[in-house]
Amino acid sequence: MTKMKKIVLHASLTLGVIISIFPFYWLIVMATNDSSASFKFPPVWTFGDQLFVNIQKVFAEVDFLKSIANTILVSTISTVLVLFFSSLAGFVFAKFDFPGKNKLFVFTLATMMIPAQLSLIPMFIMMQQFGWIDSYKALIIPGLVSAFGIFWVKQYAEGAIHDDLLNAARIDGCGIFRMYWSIALPVLRPALAFLGIFTFMGVWNDYLWPLIVLNDPSKYTLMVALANLKGLHQTDVAAVMTGTLLGTLPLIILFLIVSRQFISDIAAGAVKD
Repeated sequence: MTKMKKIVLHASLTLGVIISIFPFYWLIVMATNDSSASFKFPPVWTFGDQLFVNIQKVFAEVDFLKSIANTILVSTISTVLVLFFSSLAGFVFAKFDFPGKNKLFVFTLATMMIPAQLSLIPMFIMMQQFGWIDSYKALIIPGLVSAFGIFWVKQYAEGAIHDDLLNAARIDGCGIFRMYWSIALPVLRPALAFLGIFTFMGVWNDYLWPLIVLNDPSKYTLMVALANLKGLHQTDVAAVMTGTLLGTLPLIILFLIVSRQFISDIAAGAVKD
């Protein structure tokens, strides 16, 4: 690679990083100023001194800590269950043959093509018949298995898990679940790290479905609670931005923790024989 190409590449990467970081920077700027700053021209580009005032407004208008706890509960349970069922199904699809395997996998992929909005009414009717309206079961159980998660794990497992390992396990008398638990899971850690981040963020940021099935304010998840910061005739932009900033921080912390494990697992796998 020539020197000019390296300069262009680094300049492009730097520009991409700046563009990616700018919305978060702007979020912090708006969260540290009052609402009037969002309407000024030219725009305010510097941090203000109103952050703690805005935090007090958020805590006064919504039960923020309760909504955070609710969201952590739902997101954690949903992520753990998705990782378990999706990894188990993906492993079986990748390494075992059974009647109708290809057709079932194609049907699983086909469900990814259906817009989620089309399933809202049937899902709501089902939750109502089950008596799960205003219950966390309506948020967790419909998403137990992820079609994308099955596809992702299957694709990873096909190349990462050697058939010789499974054959040796069969000779030792291991069943399917023992092979999954003792052989597949350690190898699938990088794939599961990504899937865990992807699933946790999706559940954390979900707004429409919790808004439909939850009626009790004490059970609101974070996104639904933050929506209550928007007034009917006037919106406190600074409070909304502050609530959004506070709701984003746990995701950033999670990403920093899991991404390190994700990168270390990939690096470890790259030097294995």
